[in-house]
Amino acid sequence: MVDTLSPEARSALMSRIRNKDSKAEMAVRRLLHGIGYRYRLHRSDLPGTPDLVFPGRSSVIFVHGCFWHLHDGCKHARMPKSRVAYWVPKLEGNRRRDRRNERALRARGWRVMVIWECQVADLDRIERRARRFLEDGR
Repeated sequence: MVDTLSPEARSALMSRIRNKDSKAEMAVRRLLHGIGYRYRLHRSDLPGTPDLVFPGRSSVIFVHGCFWHLHDGCKHARMPKSRVAYWVPKLEGNRRRDRRNERALRARGWRVMVIWECQVADLDRIERRARRFLEDGR
């Protein structure tokens, strides 16, 4: 299948995608800060540079984009139809790296929670999950 955008338009679109401060991550950050949790951001000394780090609780939260991290069963995680030879190894590599980083964090004594971009639509559910996760870590 042919890309519907020109290479220049596709490049411009892709250049606006960021790995930090996404809409989903900002929503989770506002939610958790609003209910009283304090955290550090993007600690590069930890495997995977977790989005939110709660040092006193030895807990981290990743906010993953469904497409970039291949969220199983999610409509946003469909494989592109163009440049399949590029995208399959790229996205599968992201998934393998995520698993490797989670194992490394757990081996260091950190607790890991993943919030998917599609789940941000239900902030009440995220709040309940995050409270349970963070309170169990005390």
